Amino acid sequence: MSVPPQHQIRATYTDTTITVYQAYGPAIGPPAARDGRFPAAWKRDRMTWIKPSFLWMMYRCGWGLKEGQETVLAVEITREGFAWALRNACLSHYVRGLHPDRASWQRELRRAPARVQWDPERDLHLAGLPHRALQLGLSGEAARLYADEWIVGIRDVTPLAHEVHALVRGGDLDGARRLLPEEREYPGGAGLLGRLAG
Repeated sequence: MSVPPQHQIRATYTDTTITVYQAYGPAIGPPAARDGRFPAAWKRDRMTWIKPSFLWMMYRCGWGLKEGQETVLAVEITREGFAWALRNACLSHYVRGLHPDRASWQRELRRAPARVQWDPERDLHLAGLPHRALQLGLSGEAARLYADEWIVGIRDVTPLAHEVHALVRGGDLDGARRLLPEEREYPGGAGLLGRLAG
């Protein structure tokens, strides 16, 4: 099996949408899944992080068992919106040679409505892998567009998270792997990343 490049967008997607994951507590998760949009309790003035990697989301929310992250949502958004976020994003950390200097990066970070962070991708045991998973932070205009314009649908995938977790705990890794959402290299991802693969 070939090893993915260190910085590559891998996701579940269609011709027009891409699926990202988030996890919330009872005030936001169930109403969002029921209504297909975030409830009033969801704050548009806070940064929200979306993740195309199912297993990285499982690492972050502890298979939907962490307090405040009991409902795992698969949020289907437009590929247009996802591309807009990446085009308007800044890396969350300074990279020598990629940015002119630290001060320029800090100015860009303050202005950018989105930021990109790369964290080790996870395996079924939630151990880190050598390649990275994309996290995309949305604030200001990006957060508002995400909530109000980009979302096509929201599904509660908490039962799937629990089922995969149970199979992993029981040692049935092949069974767990069969249930995972199919995540493939995202088309045009390298072009969209540009200076964000740091």
